[in-house]
Amino acid sequence: MLDRILLTNDDGIDAPGLDVLAGIAAPLAREVWIVAPEHDQSGVSHAVSLHHPIRLSERGKRRWGVTGSPGDCVVMALSHLMRGTPPQLLLCGVNRGANLGIETVFSGTVGGAMTGMMLGIPSIALSQAWSDRARVRWDTAAALGPQIVRRLCEIGWGISTCLSVNFPDLPADEAGPLTLARQGAGSVEGMDVEARIDPRGLTYYWVKFRRGERDQGRESDIEALNAGRIVVTPLRYDRTDEEAYALLARSLPQREGE
Repeated sequence: MLDRILLTNDDGIDAPGLDVLAGIAAPLAREVWIVAPEHDQSGVSHAVSLHHPIRLSERGKRRWGVTGSPGDCVVMALSHLMRGTPPQLLLCGVNRGANLGIETVFSGTVGGAMTGMMLGIPSIALSQAWSDRARVRWDTAAALGPQIVRRLCEIGWGISTCLSVNFPDLPADEAGPLTLARQGAGSVEGMDVEARIDPRGLTYYWVKFRRGERDQGRESDIEALNAGRIVVTPLRYDRTDEEAYALLARSLPQREGE
């Protein structure tokens, strides 16, 4: 059993997925700390607040709300609230909706886990897929989460990597095995801006993704999840494209003086 686990999310401190995550963490650690955003922070990626102050609100024993992003929450926990007694594991989620393909770049859930990884804490992002937003299968993540997290911790992973776990939109007893997958292309084809008029006659805008069918490539996270499996994908900050690097290297120096 671990001494301490830190929990955060991007859906906000009152989100049902955070309660599910607390249940996942409870049998794994002597202390469970929760430091989560006061409000929904979906889509903020790895953002941290550099230009405005952050405020804390104590919500209970080892439970804090933060007026900021998941990244802010992780920094506040590791560099302030838990300074001197760091957690052995960071769990971020459980997100309402899968985090797959290119959407992991935008995900605050993955961003929180990546911030933990950057600060030296083994980190896992957890997400629950759904087909009906009003009927998210939280029971699946709740039932399978502890054994999945325990198994991954037993296996281990690199210090420059965080893990992204997605639970399928199935009852727990119908979910397939934990399956290693690569980040696929995802379903995002572009982004749109929709203009609307508020009750005072002023224009406001919604930014939204445009989705469609895309070739996901081999061993993709989306195909594994669609097959009903629990999917784990190792993610890292290094986004260097090796194919493009090799192409550019034919004409550009790679080190000063070449």
